[in-house]
Amino acid sequence: MGTVFFHIDLDAFFASVEILDHPEYAGKPLIIGSRSERSVVSTCSYEAREYGVHSAMPMVTALRLCPDALVVEPRMKRYSEKSRQVMAIIRSFAPGFLQVSVDEAFLDLSGMENIYGLPGKAAKLLKRKIKDETALSVSIGVAQSRFLAKLASDYHKPDGLTIVPPERNEEFIDKVGLRKLWGIGEKTYDRLKAKGIRSTADLRAIPHDRLERYFGSSLADYLYKASRGIDPGIYQGEAKSHSISTENTYYPDVYGIETLSSLMLEMSQELSFRALEEKVIPRTIGIKIRYGDFTTFSAQVTPSEAIYSSSDIYRHAEALLRKTYNNQGVRLLGLVLSQVYEGEDVEQKELFREKSEKERLVEKAILDMNSRNKNIRIVKAGTLSKPDKSES
Repeated sequence: MGTVFFHIDLDAFFASVEILDHPEYAGKPLIIGSRSERSVVSTCSYEAREYGVHSAMPMVTALRLCPDALVVEPRMKRYSEKSRQVMAIIRSFAPGFLQVSVDEAFLDLSGMENIYGLPGKAAKLLKRKIKDETALSVSIGVAQSRFLAKLASDYHKPDGLTIVPPERNEEFIDKVGLRKLWGIGEKTYDRLKAKGIRSTADLRAIPHDRLERYFGSSLADYLYKASRGIDPGIYQGEAKSHSISTENTYYPDVYGIETLSSLMLEMSQELSFRALEEKVIPRTIGIKIRYGDFTTFSAQVTPSEAIYSSSDIYRHAEALLRKTYNNQGVRLLGLVLSQVYEGEDVEQKELFREKSEKERLVEKAILDMNSRNKNIRIVKAGTLSKPDKSES
């Protein structure tokens, strides 16, 4: 049957976990985040989205759009715990597993039809298994590439299933439309309109060399391939057994070092809890930034001192962010911990720092307490707000 990829996306994940633990939240416009002035929306329920609220939006803007929203502080440990449950189910389903973030993953089902039957049957089986074992719903996109599968999983949400047969790739792209084509932000859409390009069919009619003159090589290559349903290579990475990573894509693009720093702080805590759960310690911290024109930059650092807590991760990640960020709109932000080794103690005792030890003990205590009681809301104070800093 050729190549078959699934993209599995947990529906409004953080909000769904909160509703799972607090049924009284169901049906309400729920926003996950802090009410502090500099905080941003982590995610929100579908009811809040009807007001125009979306992830990475400044909280002050979200509350202006939806003043009656119920704002709940994020519980990364709880989300990480439920994510681990779901990812274990997905990983056991087929060998070609690639986790992209805390709430989405790809699965390569190529050659698995003798086990599961047709892809649609396999996807329904996986959805039911996740629902039965975790009480969470996922949307699944099925296609011959990761790019198309990603588009498809977002086509019918929540609890959706969309299958794109290979012979209908362009037909599906046209159904999605230029405005909702994954990767096309507001500014890119306006630039396309200015050139008379108002549909994916219009875009396909433009030769590659002209697109390059209009938009530059990176964006031109993306537009040319995406409009034809060809994977532009965004998800070509393979699963790494010795790293832990997360990345998020933002619509519209995110601007401002303070907003990006807040998002990086949340990612740092997410990966810190995942490292604690997996009982590993990283040596290297890396970030990835993709701008609105699809130029992508990566940077990493291997500190001489041990990386032992979310504060350690965040300090180095934010320093990399401030060196790399060029004040453009950010389409994608990613964080990776690599060169991890097993254990709960640092290898170089002479580099051990008392402050980091205490922070790690605090995080382990949070991990243990949240595991015993799903309803408590213990978080590190650093995740609630950030001190004022000048824009750079």
